[in-house]
Amino acid sequence: MKIIRAIVVTVLLCVCTMFNSCNTISDHEFEVNGVKFKMIAVEGGSFMMGATPGQGDDARENEKPAHKVTVDDFLIGEIEVTQQLWFAVMGSNPSHFKNKDGNYPVENVSWYDVQEFIKKLNEITGQQFRLPFEAEWEYAARGGKKSTDKKYAGSDNVDEVAWYRNNANGTTHAVATKKANELGIYDMSGNVFEMVQDLSSVNPKMMYTVRGGAITNPASAYPRVSSRCAFDIKSKMFSIGIRLVLVVC
Repeated sequence: MKIIRAIVVTVLLCVCTMFNSCNTISDHEFEVNGVKFKMIAVEGGSFMMGATPGQGDDARENEKPAHKVTVDDFLIGEIEVTQQLWFAVMGSNPSHFKNKDGNYPVENVSWYDVQEFIKKLNEITGQQFRLPFEAEWEYAARGGKKSTDKKYAGSDNVDEVAWYRNNANGTTHAVATKKANELGIYDMSGNVFEMVQDLSSVNPKMMYTVRGGAITNPASAYPRVSSRCAFDIKSKMFSIGIRLVLVVC
């Protein structure tokens, strides 16, 4: 990937002033150093989080019981953060699986690396990007208010929406090459696990939570929308990446 020394950014107003009110949100595109990325508007609401009927017998104990959760409006990345965007912000690409177009998800980054990336992205854009909270992530993966309780993000057929153990051939893939979910969001099942803002309740000082599954997982496990897993906060793995959320108000 060619090094670009000067950082060029589309200057945008605070998200609260992009729209007429905090009750009206819409998709928005950003650009950093020539790299564009789209944030999808998700209208808040209440949903059943966890082992809903759509998860069938594959649901694990840490997904039970299903319980009602309410989330506010937010914007979430249409795609996982790509190597291209990471490079535009950080000037390097730490990923294990690289491609010349930079449209594979960034991976092989620690929780601390991600916090530094988000800090720099916010300094460049003047926005308030962060990782999604676990409830926000699952609500978006399920399709928000358009949800029909699918097993995976956008389908009950895992091959339609996910790169996972049976079809990935041991490598990550370009983002947005599988079917999007009901909200037009890609890869919330499979490709790479996605870090969330919540630290693990098992050991919050040492572990963080990931969602969505990866190329290493079978269909019955982590690609499902309610599946949860935790990793060491210092770990760097080729199966873990990130997706951004933008604070609305």
